[in-house]
Amino acid sequence: MSKEHYFDIAYKIDEQELANAINQTLKEATTRFDFKGSIVEIYKEKDKIFLTTSDEMKMKSLIDLFQSKLVKRNINLKAIKFKPIEKNISGKVKCEAEIQNGLTQEQCKIINKLIKESNIKVQSRIQGDSVRVLSKSIDDLQSVIKYLKNKELDFAISFVNYN
Repeated sequence: MSKEHYFDIAYKIDEQELANAINQTLKEATTRFDFKGSIVEIYKEKDKIFLTTSDEMKMKSLIDLFQSKLVKRNINLKAIKFKPIEKNISGKVKCEAEIQNGLTQEQCKIINKLIKESNIKVQSRIQGDSVRVLSKSIDDLQSVIKYLKNKELDFAISFVNYN
C-alpha cells in the first residue's frame, strides 16, 4: 500500500519579520529629507497596523517605503490590506492596514473550488483556517501547487507541512 502525501495551504505572517519591517521603515523615514520635520508613526495592534503622518503626500511615500521593507522581508503584500487614507481633526493623516493571519472560510472555499476545477487527482478539505490537500502521488501535489501559484488570488497563500 502506498503512502498518502499531503500539504496545507494557509498563510501566517511572520510576526518578527513584520516588526523588523516596521522598525526599518521608521528608522529610514526619520533620516529621509522628504519626512524632515513631520510626524511619522507606525505601530501594530493585534491584526492591524496604524500609520500616521502630517499630509497625504507623505502618507503615500510612507506606505511605499513600508511596502518596500515588507518585500525585502519576504512578506507577501497581499497579506496587508491598506484602507483609505483618512484626515484627522488635528491635521494628521492616518491609514489603517489589516493583517491577514490564516485563511477565512470564504478563502478556503475558493481554494477548494479551484482545486476541484483543476481536475488533478487529489483530495482537499478545509481544516480551520487552512486547506489540506492529500494524494498518493507527490507529482499531483506539486501540480496543485503550480496550478494555484498561477492563479491571481486577491489574498496571500503559502504551502506548508509538506509531507
